Amino acid sequence: MLLVEDDRELAAMLAGLFAEQGYAADLAADGQRGLHLGLSRAYDVLIVDRGLPALDGVDLLRRLRGRGVTAPALLLTGYGALADRVAGLDAGAEDYLVKPFAVEELLARVRALHRRHLDGAGMLPLGA
Repeated sequence: MLLVEDDRELAAMLAGLFAEQGYAADLAADGQRGLHLGLSRAYDVLIVDRGLPALDGVDLLRRLRGRGVTAPALLLTGYGALADRVAGLDAGAEDYLVKPFAVEELLARVRALHRRHLDGAGMLPLGA
């Protein structure tokens, strides 16, 4: 998985949590690094903060989607207004979770995204 989070303490905690669950996470502390990693490697899940330096998380997702990256994405952010959630989902996120969050809920959402990725891996695109 790719974890793009500028709060280093939170990123380290999440990386450790994901490792305990059997997920390997590459970390990026800003949107530009997240874009580079997202375009250079195949990930099964993307976890992206919205308020990132260098490139906002919504813009990051738009760029990744525009370049053909289809890994399911969760925006993990402090922006909880309806307009923010809609913008994040419209930018290509499959899920949106507002900070502060319950760890159990985050893990359940990541498992669901991971299942969707695995379930869709062998499917042909509609109209193919």
